[in-house]
Amino acid sequence: MRTVPVIAVNVFRESVRDKVLYNLVAFAILMMGASYLVGQLTAGQDVKMIKDLGLAAMSLFGLLIAVFIGIGLVSKEVERRSIYSLLAKPIRREEFILGKYSGLLLTLFVNISVMTVALYVVLGVMAWTQPIVEKAADARALDPAMLKAIVLILAELAIVTACALFFSSFSTPILSAALTLGVWVIGHFNADLKHFENVVSSPVAAWIARALYYLLPNLAPFDVKAAVVHGQPVAGGHVLLTLAYATMYIGALIVATVTIFARRDFK
Repeated sequence: MRTVPVIAVNVFRESVRDKVLYNLVAFAILMMGASYLVGQLTAGQDVKMIKDLGLAAMSLFGLLIAVFIGIGLVSKEVERRSIYSLLAKPIRREEFILGKYSGLLLTLFVNISVMTVALYVVLGVMAWTQPIVEKAADARALDPAMLKAIVLILAELAIVTACALFFSSFSTPILSAALTLGVWVIGHFNADLKHFENVVSSPVAAWIARALYYLLPNLAPFDVKAAVVHGQPVAGGHVLLTLAYATMYIGALIVATVTIFARRDFK
């Protein structure tokens, strides 16, 4: 398993050299800065608007990074035919998958960290220049509870990354992107699938909806941005249970990805 960190670092270096990645991070930071200016137009709502836009930017641009870099982790190596030289070395296929996944997780962690610092800087400047807003807002500008929302955003992106890697192990990049985005959208409305049989008359459609409910990830518990923005408490137990769910789901996806990738014939 010593090769896993080596592959992960190489993935991180390639991601850092990707100009699209730089543009996404720069635009996210720019959006957070612009949110401060927009917040001046909403008296008494400055803190909430900045938090809302900042956390939404993290989620959105993190999603773009996870999807459009994640789908290329395997397909890029196949298209460049570098997969042949890699697998000819003493590298097991499960190490290759784990290394690719770990590298993109490292990339996401670094970028989310940069966005977090930028968001806190904007909020800190606002709290320092306009301390009166602190009393008018529902929550403090430099509220540590935002870190709970950010941790869950990162966990959600980790699931999305695992989905992108899973689909890229057997399909084309375009199809992988479409499937991953579809999983992300459905995942936020997963609870509705459970009761889909109440709004349709077809038993087949109801059965498919119920199957999707159990197979696809439930991403709704990861979204606590609204609660944090409005100063509502987020229980530590909820965070821990959600992280445990993410760990188990990611583990199952990685096992499935390794199984599929191990059976592929690249000759």
